[in-house]
Parts: sequence; C-alpha cells; structure tokens
Amino acid sequence: MERESLLNYIYRFFDLIVLLTIVFDFGYDFEENYNTPHVVGLISLTVALLGFNIFKSFKYKLRSNKKVILVNTVLLSALLLISGFIALHNADFSYHYILQRIKPVLEGGLIFYFLLRLFVLVRLIYDIYFNPAIIFVGSFFILAIAGAFLLMLPSATTNGISFTNALFTSTSAVCVTGLTVVDTAKDFTTVGQSIILVLIQLGGIGILTFTSFFAFFFRGGSSFKEGLSTKDFIAHEGLKDVFRAALNVVIFTVSVEIVGAFFIYTSISQTNGIDNKFFFSIFHSISAFCNAGFSIFSSGLYDENIRFHYYFQWIIMVLVVFGGLGHNIVFNFYQYIKTYIVEFFDKTLIHKQIRIITLNTKIVVYTTIALLIGGWIFLFISEYNNTLLMHDTLFGKITNAAFNSVTPRTAGFNVINFTDMTLPSLLFVIFLMWIGASPASTGGGVKTSTFALATLNILSVARGKSRIQIFGRRISSESTSRAFAILCISLIVIGIAIMALLIFEPNGTPLITVAFECFSAYSTVGLSLNFTPTLSEPSKYVLIMVMFIGRIGMLNLMIGLLRHMNHQFYEYPKENILIN
Repeated sequence: MERESLLNYIYRFFDLIVLLTIVFDFGYDFEENYNTPHVVGLISLTVALLGFNIFKSFKYKLRSNKKVILVNTVLLSALLLISGFIALHNADFSYHYILQRIKPVLEGGLIFYFLLRLFVLVRLIYDIYFNPAIIFVGSFFILAIAGAFLLMLPSATTNGISFTNALFTSTSAVCVTGLTVVDTAKDFTTVGQSIILVLIQLGGIGILTFTSFFAFFFRGGSSFKEGLSTKDFIAHEGLKDVFRAALNVVIFTVSVEIVGAFFIYTSISQTNGIDNKFFFSIFHSISAFCNAGFSIFSSGLYDENIRFHYYFQWIIMVLVVFGGLGHNIVFNFYQYIKTYIVEFFDKTLIHKQIRIITLNTKIVVYTTIALLIGGWIFLFISEYNNTLLMHDTLFGKITNAAFNSVTPRTAGFNVINFTDMTLPSLLFVIFLMWIGASPASTGGGVKTSTFALATLNILSVARGKSRIQIFGRRISSESTSRAFAILCISLIVIGIAIMALLIFEPNGTPLITVAFECFSAYSTVGLSLNFTPTLSEPSKYVLIMVMFIGRIGMLNLMIGLLRHMNHQFYEYPKENILIN
C-alpha cells in the first residue's frame, strides 16, 4: 500500500509537469518554436510517461487500475510510433521540418492524456467528499476559474485581457450563455477561441458526464457514489445503466455536433469572407448544440456574409432545438421508433400495452412546439413592418421570424440587431428567455416543464381540483412544489440583479435594457441590447454571479447545502393560511 501511495504521488507530479508543458506550449509564442529544445522536451516527456506507466502496470494489483494504465500506455505508444513514422517518412528533409511535423501530434496526444488524468482526479473527489449538488456546482466553479486563467495566456488574446473580462468570458462559456464584454472574433486568437470552445463543450454537456463516460469506457463501471452524482446530473431515473446512459449522452452529443459541422461546412463552402471554414463549422456546430451563442464573427450571425444565408440559419435552428430538447427526449423517441419498427417487421411479437413516450416527454414536446409556433407567429406579425423589411422574399421573412423565436430559447444567436426591435417584441423575447429550454438539456431558463406545471396548476386550482391530472397521469405534489420554487427563485435573483445594475450603471440607462440583460444572463441566453460591453466592473461581477446561478440552479445549491438538515421524524399540526 505504501508503494502504491508513493507511485500515486509520482503520478500526480507527472500530471503537473504535463499541465505546465501544455500551458507553456500553447500559452506562449516563440519565433523559433520548432528548432528549440522545446520539441525534444515533448518527446522526452512522452517517453518518461510511457516508461512510468509500464512500470506501474507491474506494481498495481487492481484490475480496474491496470485497465486505465493500459489505455495510457497504448495512447503514449501510439504517439511515439506516429512520431517515428513521420520522421522516417520525412527523413530527406531537415530536422527543423521534421520537428514541425511531429509537434502537433505530441501536443494533441498530451492534451488528451491530461484530460484522461483530469477525469481520474474528479473520480477521486467523489471518494473524498460526496454531495451530488456540491460536486456539480464545484465542477462549474473550478472550470470557470481555470478557463479564466487560460484565457489570460499571452497567445490566447491579441492585446491582452484583464482578469475580470477573462472571468466573465470563461463563465459565459462554461455556463453556455454567450454574453461577451470583449470581441470574440478580434480580441481572441485561434488558441483563445479554441479554449472558449472547449469550455462550451465541457460546460454544455457537463464535466461529470464526461467523467462517467470515461469511467464506463475504460473501467466498465464505477462506484455507487458516482452513480448518484451522474444520475442527478443527466436526470436518469434509478441507478441501473446510469453509466451507459452517460456514455450514450456523450456519443449522441458528439455525433450530432459532427453531423451539424458537416452541414454547416457544405452550406458555407461557397461563402466569401470566412477564412477558416473548417474551424468555423466546428465552432458554430458546438456552440449551437450547446445553446452557447458564441460566434467568431464580431456581429454574430448578423454579419453581412451570412445575414441572408437562410440554409445556414435553418441548420443552426435544428442544432439549437436538438440541444434545447435534451437527450432524454431524443432517446425516448428513439425507443418508441425502435419498438414500432421491431413490432412492424416481426409479426410474431405481441404488442405490449405500455406507455413508451413518457409524460415528461409529452409535456416538454407540446410546450416547446407551442412556444416555437406562438413565438414565430407573434414575431412575424410584430416585426413585419420593422426588422423583417430587410428581407425581400417571404421565405426570408419566415426564416428570420422563426430564428428569432428559436434563439431566445437560451441559444443567443442574433440574425438582427435587437436594439431595432419594437418594445412588444422585446418584452416577448424576455418572456421566451425566461422560460428557456428543457430539463437535462444544454439550455437554461426556468425550463419548459416548470412553466407547463405552473400553468397546469393554475388551471387545476381554478377548477377546484387538488391535483394536476393530464394524459391519464397524476403529477406528484413534489414536482409542482419544485416548479413554483424555481419560478420564485428565478424572479428573486433577476430582480436583485436588475436593482444592482441600476445602482452601478449611469442613471440614464433604460430599464428595458437592464432587464433584458439580466433575463438573458440568468437564462444563459446571451442576447444583448449592446449593453454588456459597456458594463462597469461591479456590474460585470453581478452578471457573472447571475450567469453562474442561472446555469447551476439556485435550488440545486440550496438543496446541496441544506439537505442534511432535512431529517424530520415528526410532524406539526396542520393549519390553513388565508390566500386571496
């Protein structure tokens, strides 16, 4: 045991060396980066890591540990073999050229190796301190802080960035919001934009889901504690197959993003004004599916190169809707279609009279359709003689109105200048932002099911009923109570934020502008009336807190802190309160 403990300390020392190497490599630019001992250092570090993992494979006794070490050994061996093949293939060239070819392979491999080790560290935290809500909140907090320091690296920005602006951008990316205080296109280099993209991906799908994915993929299982954390985050009922569910979430997310990037690339292949179309496609596909709203155009999707590119806008809308629905809804429909096809082709099977489409799926889908169609009709009518005038065709007007109905559902992309919208349209957009996306999705807001339950409860009370009944099912009182708690907390947090910004900002700032910004931040939307870049330092920290609370959910944090106080084995006498 003492020997294994010493090996773990050495292992963590190597992890620190890898981290510092990656930060040094990508964070600082040097003119002669390829003909310096820097690349030799990368090769030496890879060889040292390979040797240490081989040594550990003989010392560790647990089968699960050996499986992780085997994966690390295969990865490092592949890096060295590929580097050797590249060197032999380019043996006729100078060693400067060979090092230039080898360097990207080693960089990418070491980054992936470090991510594997990072997920192992998160698994270790489960055993040291266990509270699903606190671990969930802590993972976002640590990710936001780490992202801020990475964005402050010299090679991440063109002219440097302050800690406040870096923290704001990092929090906005991790919380998949999209509000920016600096220009993502001009103030960040490709390295900085790549860091933002990684933060969006980890924040959108959740670092705990990635951890569970690697736990299942490399070790075939995990602990009961990890199952509880993952179950809460991906909204999976029960502990059975919870890690397989996390595996499906990661595969589904990556698959949709790859397909989305392909369609985006085909749509812009003939578009001028986009330098790196491959990176543009990947960036906007991930940003759209994660409902982040970040764009590498200074004016967002309102840029003149794609402002009237309706095919591209429909692709973005489809990705936003898929990300906003959540994996539970998609998997539920997949199960239904799979069962229908199997029963259709195999007539010997006896149809089981069971509900495949869950009540949650029905409520989410019907609410989403109602909001999308209702928003499209309202915005088409209210903006027909305003922002829609710039579109000559009816299809263009329909696309623009549809996009403006989809994007407030926490996506945050803009194909118009929202400052040109009429006041009724802005108020309706605020309403859509507040509702947001669906539970267990990449979006924010109070969620569609929460809004639906609150509406159904109002109708039930008006009819004199004591419970909500819909589609042949009775909704539990716990769900209703939680829905109203979320609604109240959201309005309290947004109200406090609005008052704080009105105090910190000049007296001439319109209330609608401040309210729009606060609703956008809390619901992790990212739409703005061009107010965010002008914020003062205190106001930036207010919105940072609002974005963070909106993403993690204040109720989740309160449950994590107060759940241990909820052990009551008694009950007080009941008394009614007058409510008119």
